[in-house]
Amino acid sequence: MPIGDRPLPFDEFVEVLRREGFQRYHHQHPFHRLMNGGQLTPGQMRAWLVNRFYYQSVIPIKDAAILANCPVREVRRVWIRRILDHDGTADKPGGIEAWLRFGEAMGLRRDQILQADVLPGVRLAGDAYVNFCKTRSWLEGVASSLTELFAPTAIEERLTALRRHYPWIRPDGFTYFEWRLQAARQDAADALEILRQYCVTAEDQRRCLHALIFKTELLWSLLDAVYLEYVVRNDGKTPYDEVSGP
Repeated sequence: MPIGDRPLPFDEFVEVLRREGFQRYHHQHPFHRLMNGGQLTPGQMRAWLVNRFYYQSVIPIKDAAILANCPVREVRRVWIRRILDHDGTADKPGGIEAWLRFGEAMGLRRDQILQADVLPGVRLAGDAYVNFCKTRSWLEGVASSLTELFAPTAIEERLTALRRHYPWIRPDGFTYFEWRLQAARQDAADALEILRQYCVTAEDQRRCLHALIFKTELLWSLLDAVYLEYVVRNDGKTPYDEVSGP
């Protein structure tokens, strides 16, 4: 590992996080390459969206686990915003609602998304993330979120691909990505500032690096399940090739 017996200066530690995380990030996964190249069918896109929704739905749950483990009041005050951002409030729909609207823009009904029987590998990945944040230190939970360092570039590429290659998706469905493009930058900055203050030993740094690597592997394995089921198997056919509309 690139971290020895002494902690790295923080800027060097961040560069390690960026390097190790980026080379494992799922923007290079074959499924995302197909998506960005405009090579997925409407059914494959919908199948991805439905399965990805399970991951979206557990994000505030894993953040609540981080909060529950965190004894630092100042950190909790920062981190709780993430739950509100995804769950939404009475006057401001959150990320989960935006993802549902993305599904509607693809021609799906809400019940098809909310009541979907997702792939076992997808469910395992989402549950593993929640379990990780429950059973590891709050600092490792914070570090696991730092895939957000790489998200803006991936989101920009995805938005461009969606608009160019998938004209059948209603443009109002892209709100999720437009919102997340900004939110991910702020979330990453907040998480890095927390690490700057509390990730101070070499052991802390190693654990936080492992947490980020775990998260990248989790996201990759989620896409593996989707790619195998909806691209490799069944000649690319999916249960969502035909939809009745919202």
